[in-house]
Amino acid sequence: MKNILLLLIGLLCLNTMTHAQFNENPILNLENEDKALLNWGYFLGFNQYDFKFDYKNDTRDILVDKGLGFNVGLIGELRLNEFLDLRFEPGLHYGARTLGFPGFTGEEATKGNTIREVKSTYINFPLLLKVSTRRFGNWKPFLIGGPSMSMNLGSNETNLDDNESGTFRMKKWVYNYELGFGIDFYLEYFKFTPSIRGVFTLNDELVRDDDPNSPWTGNIDALRTRGLFINLTFE
Repeated sequence: MKNILLLLIGLLCLNTMTHAQFNENPILNLENEDKALLNWGYFLGFNQYDFKFDYKNDTRDILVDKGLGFNVGLIGELRLNEFLDLRFEPGLHYGARTLGFPGFTGEEATKGNTIREVKSTYINFPLLLKVSTRRFGNWKPFLIGGPSMSMNLGSNETNLDDNESGTFRMKKWVYNYELGFGIDFYLEYFKFTPSIRGVFTLNDELVRDDDPNSPWTGNIDALRTRGLFINLTFE
């Protein structure tokens, strides 16, 4: 519910601006903005990270409580032609997830056993291809996608403690693909772009517990991050 409210507030704030941009005969802003070989900017936004689990045996699923995080970063854009741009978007993405592990009963079903808080700070390095339509007045829709690699500063990969001591461990480097869409709005002094994007990790991120029969990681065949980004870009 909180996430829906934030999205509605953002849409209301954009209403006045977008009404002006979609007029039939608008005054063209920043007519030469897309003709430069290189463009620069920055982005701010929100994220919601999730986990996808693959299990060795059919049992009750591990529960994931997804928190709302934030994104911030820079943009470098290389113009390839009228419709294609190559983008590098290094950024910092913070997110938190809480895992609920089934299978504990009686005196073992304590918060220390069943709950693991996973806080992740990713330094993300995506290289993306932006495919745009032609410009309609002061707006232009696009699709964007490509590979990325992320360094998880909160991975605990080298920590000697495991879940037996309350530490959930993940790999430091992860490899992803990203896919999304957005609209460029050409305002009087800058280009403003809201966009939405999904991110999907390709490699198994889990660092397993020392005990191969661990009640936390023993039945997990693979763990991969997936997430949703809502970014606001200023160029």
